[in-house]
Amino acid sequence: MAVNAPTDRAAESGDAAGIALDGLRKEYDGVVAVDDLSLEVESGEFLVLLGPSGCGKSTTLRMIAGLETPTDGTIDIGGTDVTRTLPQKRELSMVFQSYALYPHKTVRENLAFPLGKMDLSKDDKKRKIEETAELLEIGDLLDKKPGQLSGGQRQRVAVGRTIIREPKAFLLDEPLSNLDAKLRVQTRFEIRELQQRLGTTTVYVTHDQEEAMSVADRIAVMNDGELQQVGTPEEIYKRPVNEFVAGFIGNPPMNFFDVDGGREVRFFPDGEPVSLGTSLPADADTVGIRPENVHLTNGGGRPSSNAEYGDTFECDVAVVEPLGNAYELALVRDGSRFTARLRDLPAGLSEGDRVDVAFDVDELHAFDDGEAVR
Repeated sequence: MAVNAPTDRAAESGDAAGIALDGLRKEYDGVVAVDDLSLEVESGEFLVLLGPSGCGKSTTLRMIAGLETPTDGTIDIGGTDVTRTLPQKRELSMVFQSYALYPHKTVRENLAFPLGKMDLSKDDKKRKIEETAELLEIGDLLDKKPGQLSGGQRQRVAVGRTIIREPKAFLLDEPLSNLDAKLRVQTRFEIRELQQRLGTTTVYVTHDQEEAMSVADRIAVMNDGELQQVGTPEEIYKRPVNEFVAGFIGNPPMNFFDVDGGREVRFFPDGEPVSLGTSLPADADTVGIRPENVHLTNGGGRPSSNAEYGDTFECDVAVVEPLGNAYELALVRDGSRFTARLRDLPAGLSEGDRVDVAFDVDELHAFDDGEAVR
């Protein structure tokens, strides 16, 4: 779907609106689904609510939409408090996981439905339908019904119903979960390109961290109903504020080891201790390292790149997993298992071999009781 149709409509009309959540809380029969959530979405921003199932992200989106009433807190859209405003008066559009298309209506009729209560002439409605269809490259599908469309085509129609009203903001709840893996990748880039073209404030819910990293201006990571961190994809990845964010973002996930604080930091406490060759804050009880920052040393005993490395130590290679553009290795030392991700595999390396390993000390993350201290 090449976004080649006219206009940044929301941006040009000035209709894009910021969203501010202040102290938002939602309880169901004494169970807290969202707890004291404060968050600002800037006008025209693409913000992703990210977290595992049950973390409160969809509940938050439904409160913004007006489909759930907060137990406490306020919701402001475009400078207006809408906490108790009916959904249809919030001037928002939402795409659900199920697409929510009318199966007995054609694509044209599905696109026309949101325009039903708008004060538009018949010609204006026809024009808007055709413009939206052109934007999404579904003009040849207008006379078909949803049952005749592929999953990707139905998803485009659902997006079309969302954008045709030119709302103040788009709300998308796991919109790609019904698509196969290849189509998910293609469609997420299309949605991002479309949002940039329209300039409409967008709040997007997903549990897929790769999806979030690829489309978001900023990511708001949630867990157990609480906001953990808000930042750009790079900030979330490189400077996680706690162990949850550090472990949730990244594929494969970050490796964690118990450490004793001091200048000589040691881990693998149940086996022979190994010095990292650097100092961490004295109160650090855990150190994290991403798999791409775990390196095998060369024949001379030092890594072949120019990065700053700590001391080398021996590990056994338990698993070698080729990924096409990289290799993932499961490494074991004294019963502790962790992951390395390498672009190239040393010649002749196989499972069962013993290798020398070093960490990039500039990429170590230190934590104390789960909170980042470095």
